[in-house]
This record gives sequence, structure tokens and C-alpha cells, in this order.
Amino acid sequence: MDVARTEAADAELARMIERRSRKGEVDPDELEPFYMESVRRYNAHRREEMRAAWCEHHQGQAVRLRAVLEFLIREHERNAEKYLPKGA
Repeated sequence: MDVARTEAADAELARMIERRSRKGEVDPDELEPFYMESVRRYNAHRREEMRAAWCEHHQGQAVRLRAVLEFLIREHERNAEKYLPKGA
């Protein structure tokens, strides 16, 4: 009876390992601490890169929009002058 139980447990364990292997599942408790630290550092670095990229994007966009808007303002002021009464 113990032999049958052992064989059944071994078979179940083998099925579980094969299933996890096919799915690529990893138990977080099984990951090595140095690997988890590496992932943490990578994620922190990536977040910093993304923060800097978004900051640069918005600063550049502000410069571009300011130039366009200043041009449009000048154009509208010039056009408005055409319609002012003579001598105004």
C-alpha cells in the first residue's frame, strides 16, 4: 500500500512539474534572492528612464507649441490691423 501511494505521489508530482514547465509558471518563492534584486534594480532603472523620457517629451512639446501659438498670435494681430478703421 505504501508503494502504491509513493508511486501515485511521484506520478502526480511529475505531472505537476511537466504542466508548470509547459506553461512557464514559476513560483515566486523559488526565485533566487539575487535574481529578485536584479529584477527590482532593472524595474527601477526602467521607471527612471521612462520618467526622464516623458519629462523631455513634455518640455519639447511645450517649446514647439509655444512657437506655433506665438506665430498664430502675430498672424491674427496683423490680420486684425487690416480691419481696423482708418486712423485708429
